[in-house]
Amino acid sequence: MTSFNWHQEAERQWNDRVEFWNANSKNMWDEGSRKTIIPFLQEHVEAGSKVADLGCGDGYGSYKLEQEGYNVTGLDISQDMIARAKARLEHERLQFVQGDLTHLPFEKESFDAIMAVNSLEWTEVPYKGLEEMKRVLKKGGQLCIGILGPTAKPRMNSYRRVYGEEVICNTMMPWELRQMAEETGWNLIDGHGVYKREVEGEDVSHFPVELKQALTFMWVFLFEKK
Repeated sequence: MTSFNWHQEAERQWNDRVEFWNANSKNMWDEGSRKTIIPFLQEHVEAGSKVADLGCGDGYGSYKLEQEGYNVTGLDISQDMIARAKARLEHERLQFVQGDLTHLPFEKESFDAIMAVNSLEWTEVPYKGLEEMKRVLKKGGQLCIGILGPTAKPRMNSYRRVYGEEVICNTMMPWELRQMAEETGWNLIDGHGVYKREVEGEDVSHFPVELKQALTFMWVFLFEKK
């Protein structure tokens, strides 16, 4: 019986999704679920900073960061995603490299800030990915990280686990990331929810954070490395 290799299976599946992702990423960043993330990061990270975009996909989010004045290195597990990003977008202030979140190919304290949007959910052991982020981030550096909320359709990628099948999407919730981060050397600085259309426009400001997160498509955190 062949043993399941999370890394290899994740790379294969994301290679298979290149065309779908490339057809949708611009809209996600410009008009959709990711439109608030770079403005949020800009509130906390100075222009000119060296930023890693971990789980960059086809590189469009990395490109938008670079356009705002950051020096950006995008990383993705998918060789085909990185090839697409390199061919379309790479230049002096915007570089791309293939790699695994749990074994980042960067030196210690290489970056001023990290952006990681819906990427830690695709690791076998999220703690290992978070520790790698801490390793390559400078002391006092910022981590802007988005985690899928309970209402996010991409969570369907973990559904088959209930039948005992192997999957590449873990089931970590936003509250679990916050607790893990605060237990392992991070300070929580800020955060906000991204909601589906049915919730947008509703006043949820009086809800406790746990209830706000329960309604989200994604929760975006800003942590600082101690």
